[in-house]
Parts: sequence; C-alpha cells; structure tokens
Amino acid sequence: METRFPDGSSRNRKRAALAVLPFLALGLADIVLLLKWGVDPLWGFAILPPILFVSVLAWISFSTGFLDDR
Repeated sequence: METRFPDGSSRNRKRAALAVLPFLALGLADIVLLLKWGVDPLWGFAILPPILFVSVLAWISFSTGFLDDR
C-alpha cells in the first residue's frame, strides 16, 4: 500500500519489506546457528538487538524513499 505525503512523495512498505527480509533472515539464521552449535544462549540474544536495529533502519530508509535521491 502506498501512502501519499503532502509533498507528493510516496511510501512503499511492501517493497521495503521485500528488500530487508533477506538480510533479516540471514541474521536470524545466524542466531539459530549459534544456538545449535551450543554457544551460550546469552551470546545469541546479545546479537539480536543490533540485527533488529539495522533491519528497522533499512526498512525505514527503503520505505520513505530516502535512497531514491541517490
């Protein structure tokens, strides 16, 4: 669904989700792999916040069209 802003720009959430999803899946797969290897679960959950933070930043940048000007 595209949302129109007063300045005429649009927000494409689906396109942003499709762009970020592979990177988020890789990060979560990394956590699962660490936990399967028997590493202390605290390490697996210690890297979860940065993965989620970067994924949200990427989603915001793609959905608002921040990268369209470049």
